[in-house]
Amino acid sequence: MIAEALSEAALKEGHEVIFIGSTKGQDRKYFANESNFSYVYFLETTGVVNQKGLGKIKALYRVFKAFLEARKILQKHKIEAVYSVGGFSAAPASFAALSTSIPLFIHEQNAVAGRLNALLKPFAKSFLSAYDADASIKGYPTKEIFSQSARVRESLKCIIFLGGSHGARAINDLALSVATELQKRGIALIHQAGEADFKRVEEAYKKLGVEVELYSFTKELPSLIARADLAVSRAGASTLWELTANGCPAFFIPYPYAAGDHQFFNASFIVEHKMGWCEREGEQLEEKFLAILDDLDLEKKSEKLLTYSQNDVAKKMIQAVGKSL
Repeated sequence: MIAEALSEAALKEGHEVIFIGSTKGQDRKYFANESNFSYVYFLETTGVVNQKGLGKIKALYRVFKAFLEARKILQKHKIEAVYSVGGFSAAPASFAALSTSIPLFIHEQNAVAGRLNALLKPFAKSFLSAYDADASIKGYPTKEIFSQSARVRESLKCIIFLGGSHGARAINDLALSVATELQKRGIALIHQAGEADFKRVEEAYKKLGVEVELYSFTKELPSLIARADLAVSRAGASTLWELTANGCPAFFIPYPYAAGDHQFFNASFIVEHKMGWCEREGEQLEEKFLAILDDLDLEKKSEKLLTYSQNDVAKKMIQAVGKSL
């Protein structure tokens, strides 16, 4: 999502952009068929940190092979700057940039810096983080549509449950457990259940007899979030800051197996600034969620989110690249 926001801003500044990502993860789903990029490349890489023994060696070998391919791509397109957001998808192009003396710019998505970003930070031309009070550019790059459709939430009329593209079972189960009660309260439901869990969730709603706007995967999330007054979501950086930019308070349920527990720390940042809520997966999640609904203070949290978020972060990041070259 950062790549999409940056490409949008770069095009408006008159630059050409290409994308180098991975055959794994979400890269192909977002950019294979349609994007702002003139060219897109998906290199054969996998995660390294979560591998052990021989698996780690194989993963590093794939990154090395992809690094050689990335060097050729950068040279072919006469690339002047590379922006990395970390992770195994970004590793080949990041190392390729440094090896060819192309300026490397890094944006750290999470409250806990990833291994790659931490490793490359000393060699980067610029290192930015939305969680760093001393960063030269504060905030998180999101697509303009999130700030354009931003509004202060004054009352709870609609809740969106975001189970992610694959489906977060804990969030899907929470939605199903409170659906009947929410319908009794006259609260509309929007639910992205994820492709893997969609059929189960669809059948469960039918058995409950609850009306819901249900999706497996959709690229229409900006308009869906804009309609919602409260979100229930994982605490991945992009979704967290998109909700922030739109002024939509959220009840975060961090993915418990995220590297370095970074989703919990992402959400903790929001909670510490009294802009939302966070609960771990586990028992009594339903009771905790319903208790929050009884004491939302929705308007104040929504106003704080809009005050904290900044517009034109992607534009500022692209302009900063141009000034430093």
